[in-house]
Amino acid sequence: MIRASIIVVAYNSQPYLAASLGSICADLGPHDELIVVDNSSTDGSAALVREYFPQAQLLVGPNGGYAGGNNRGAAHACGAFLVFLNPDTRIEPGAIDGLIKPLADPAVGLTTACLVHMSQPELVNACGNTVHISGLTYCRGADQPRSAFALACDVDAVSGAACAIRSELFAQLDGFDQRFFMYMEDTDLSLRARLAGYSCRYTPEAVVAHDYAMNMSPRKAFYLDRNRHLLLLKNLSGPSYRRALPALLLGELLTAGFHLLKGPRYWLVKPHVYAWLLANWDHVRAARTQAKAQQPSAEEALLRGLSHRLDFGQLMSRPLARLAGWLFHPPFRMAHLLLSGGRQ
Repeated sequence: MIRASIIVVAYNSQPYLAASLGSICADLGPHDELIVVDNSSTDGSAALVREYFPQAQLLVGPNGGYAGGNNRGAAHACGAFLVFLNPDTRIEPGAIDGLIKPLADPAVGLTTACLVHMSQPELVNACGNTVHISGLTYCRGADQPRSAFALACDVDAVSGAACAIRSELFAQLDGFDQRFFMYMEDTDLSLRARLAGYSCRYTPEAVVAHDYAMNMSPRKAFYLDRNRHLLLLKNLSGPSYRRALPALLLGELLTAGFHLLKGPRYWLVKPHVYAWLLANWDHVRAARTQAKAQQPSAEEALLRGLSHRLDFGQLMSRPLARLAGWLFHPPFRMAHLLLSGGRQ
């Protein structure tokens, strides 16, 4: 019987794959399997896997993004647990066990690793993710000392760069939503698990080095903004979404200002987002049927736990971050009180 299926989705990831897969193979247990999904790479990624990692099950197919690639890998997996890892990561010994161990608790739905910067492993990349009331999601603990995150705890959402889930629950939740393609599909899966009554658990016993840099492009800005809207439209019930409107409007003002300051290449991001939502409204409305079956108490708990603060320092200089916090945190706090029914 297979214990865990470790799934890595590669897309032109050849420079990272040897080190990443080597670290995984060194940590595999006798009853684990490795699945590599190649999303039509053109840089020889698949050939590298065939030549140097014949023990891996290689799946080559069209580019379905992070969500589609991981779903394809999960469909071929035989393990009781699924462990998802980015190709630009290297895991430390014991990381696979560290991700799986908390899932023995049936109340835990997903686990996420202590992701550290590959070039500065004493600093955190993400210890789970924090979800803001506007739907914006950011790395929890980014660039802080790893030593400050030595205790396991529940988090808003997992980081898809290194996370795990029981195969049975992954199937129950219908896996990653492939409409997201890339970015925030991990947050969407996390919120759906929480709305079904499960928690997301950060486990410091699983340490994973990640070659991460906060880069932005118009394409990435589109997916982040579109998927933020899709996340909330899908997962909030009608009454909750209406209570969230002040936060959403503040979020629109904030993200529009960010795109404006980034320059002309970003000025059409918002129109393209709105055009996509209108063109795909029937699909969005169909996805909202999931909210009707969720536990009302779980939704209320989720809303109360969302953050009204944003870590502006991840995107801008310290003086600008301080100014942005002064401008936006008070109104977001008021919007949070409305969203959570006045309860914190």
